[in-house]
Amino acid sequence: MFKDKKVIVVMPAYNAAQTLRRTYSEVMEQEIVDLVILVDDASHDDTANIAMTLPNTKVFVHEKNKGYGANQKMCYEMALKEGGDIIIMVHPDYQYTPKLIPAIASLIGNGLYHCVLGSRILGGYALKGGMPFWKYIANRILTLTENILIGAKLSEYHTGYRGFSRQLLEELPFKGNSDDFVFDNQMLAQIIWLGYTVAEVSCPTKYFSEASSLNFSRSVKYGFGCLLTAFQFRLSKIGVINSRMFPRKL
Repeated sequence: MFKDKKVIVVMPAYNAAQTLRRTYSEVMEQEIVDLVILVDDASHDDTANIAMTLPNTKVFVHEKNKGYGANQKMCYEMALKEGGDIIIMVHPDYQYTPKLIPAIASLIGNGLYHCVLGSRILGGYALKGGMPFWKYIANRILTLTENILIGAKLSEYHTGYRGFSRQLLEELPFKGNSDDFVFDNQMLAQIIWLGYTVAEVSCPTKYFSEASSLNFSRSVKYGFGCLLTAFQFRLSKIGVINSRMFPRKL
């Protein structure tokens, strides 16, 4: 499909031993992925050992748990080092279907967009897939507030299914972002800050015991972090503050 583009799938992993093989198999069934990169964030199970047996897979293991954001940073740094032109993040917990990889890669590889999200909200898949109702309501409130402050029209900012062009990842100052879950949100805000359009495709999701998910207290912390990011974006935009996260163009 993309003879001149190298497609790399990155997997930020933590205790994904039960679902990794199933996710990997579906990734490779799409027949366009050149390399899988898995970064294991000091899992307590056999995630890393299983990953090392998978063909066309490079594995990096953190000696201690560094956080979801730090995990992604290493994923993207490795993908760029390996020459990735299209880099797609898929969680190895099988919450998001890898069957959308060709669609995401097509939108990026054909030069239409530099960032594509798999949205659980478009098509109403969040609740159908088993998202807890309180998480759905929080998602909608956060997204509405963020759209107002950031000036975008995304259906959600909180999906973990994302595709990027090499050009975009090289331009983003993501290395200075949080090592925690709010990294995702900061990254999207930076993409919009730089003037890129973010595309979305409707994505079926599954919520089950093996799938990773934030508990209530972590979700509250994450929510406040998202709001802080949006406020920093707005205040930087109107020139009230100078933020390292949102540097002014010269």
